[in-house]
Amino acid sequence: MSEGRLALRATLRRRDKTEGEEAYVVGTSTSDLQVAGPPVRHARPWWTLVAVCGATFMLLVDVTIVQVALPTIQHSLHASFADLEWVISAYAVGLSALILTQGSLADRFGRKWIFMAGVAVFTLASLACGLANTATTLITARAVQGVGGAAMFATSLALIGQEFHGAKRSTAIAAWSATVGGAVAVGPLLGGVLTSDLGWQWIFYVNVPLGVLTLVVSALRMVNVGDPNAKQLDWPGLVTFSGALFLLVFALTRGNDDGWGSRSIVTQLTAAGLLLVLFVVVELLQRRPMFDLSLFRKPAFIGVSLATFGIGAGMFAMLPYLTLYLQNYLGLSPLQGGLRMLPTTLLAFIVPLASRPVTERVPAGWSLGVGLVVCAVGLWLFHGMTLDSPWSRLLPGFVAVGFGIGLANPAIAKIALGVVPPERSGMASGISNTFRIAGLATGVAALGAVFEQRIARSLHTLTGRQQPALARAVAAGGTRAARAASGGNGGVVVAARHAFVTSMNELVLVGAATVFVGALFSVLVRRKDFYSRRLAAGARQEAERARAARSRAELVPERV
Repeated sequence: MSEGRLALRATLRRRDKTEGEEAYVVGTSTSDLQVAGPPVRHARPWWTLVAVCGATFMLLVDVTIVQVALPTIQHSLHASFADLEWVISAYAVGLSALILTQGSLADRFGRKWIFMAGVAVFTLASLACGLANTATTLITARAVQGVGGAAMFATSLALIGQEFHGAKRSTAIAAWSATVGGAVAVGPLLGGVLTSDLGWQWIFYVNVPLGVLTLVVSALRMVNVGDPNAKQLDWPGLVTFSGALFLLVFALTRGNDDGWGSRSIVTQLTAAGLLLVLFVVVELLQRRPMFDLSLFRKPAFIGVSLATFGIGAGMFAMLPYLTLYLQNYLGLSPLQGGLRMLPTTLLAFIVPLASRPVTERVPAGWSLGVGLVVCAVGLWLFHGMTLDSPWSRLLPGFVAVGFGIGLANPAIAKIALGVVPPERSGMASGISNTFRIAGLATGVAALGAVFEQRIARSLHTLTGRQQPALARAVAAGGTRAARAASGGNGGVVVAARHAFVTSMNELVLVGAATVFVGALFSVLVRRKDFYSRRLAAGARQEAERARAARSRAELVPERV
């Protein structure tokens, strides 16, 4: 049987009905994806999309919603600058380190059950975050949130891929991308309202009812699809990858305090590099690796993965520091800060929907590259802040980055799913999301190290002496913290203001450069790499061969 026909038979198929759809799987053998458990009748893909979008909204809004509350959390829990970094990074590390493992579990037990388990863990961890009374407790609960979020993120695009095909898949991906943008959009504003009116704890409590509703919809309407050949977890891959990522983020977070040339930091960075190399070796030797390196034989997959890392490390990792600027430097309340970021968040939500008629007609690689370039330009527009700049000085940058995010997000999802066969969509989804969240975790830690070091250097230049404790206070709490730490010394406060603004100007340039480098990799995304095109070409060739065979048979006289 030809490759084209095998590929066609290995794809998920469904029969449309008036009230919904009945899902079933066709495969060449029992090794193909199959519906796990008893048959599910009248499965409704659109309800699956509702559940997936609800879960995606929760796990992504918990990045942006927390950013607005960071200054309040710092004051309430007496958190250090490193603590604030870990409130973001612990969640991101838990997500990125376990997405691929959760994807393997989904293959073994079915995507529905792993998705639901992730929602349950995430919901309970959100409750624990709200109840936390110390920074350490909050960071621990955030890490557990990341474990649940990894299960949700690992299965999100895969669930869409198994339920939707053709034009419907494009519609579903557009809705999912709009949800990603909506989480970015609602997060700052919702975080500002909840933090100002009810307290920062409610930014986590809000997940509880939404999580319960998502669980109910998933249990009643979702089909469980798995891979019966998935028998065991890739423990060596899990240990080496998660260990490398944790050590990298930990070293970046502690580098300024311990010294970048200190034995501990050098050891951690070296160990992270060695574990990453070992991870690659382990995955190459695995019969069923959680991170299939063969996907990277396709230039398009390399391009979208590195571009996704770039937007995570350069764009999304910048948002916490912009929040610190709005609240700790300009003195805005959480709600006022969220309102100022509304141009970015609204455009990130609206652009995927409004631009779809255009982006459907152009290569996805172009949409990705243009989106990242616009994001880089937006970050560059933030540069030039002065001691007396009003918040409106940031408005052009907010507009540009919102537009860029809105273009890039749906392109990332479309490319990640489009360049692999349908049965590999779970792995592709997991790898894509791993690069996105690993970029966020690494970016927050790296930008934090640059920010704190630049503040310390500027303070040393202005005051004539090293003041690491003051630099950490200024990084975490802005000029208010400087005023408290110096006992109201006017000269120190002015120096702190200058150091904060100067450091922010450098930070946005670092973020812009990171995103621009990510944009360069979009040139690797070629239209011919999309699986649907190859599948269609194979089907056409198979049909042509069949017609030719029939023609030859008609020409050969029948033997008696």
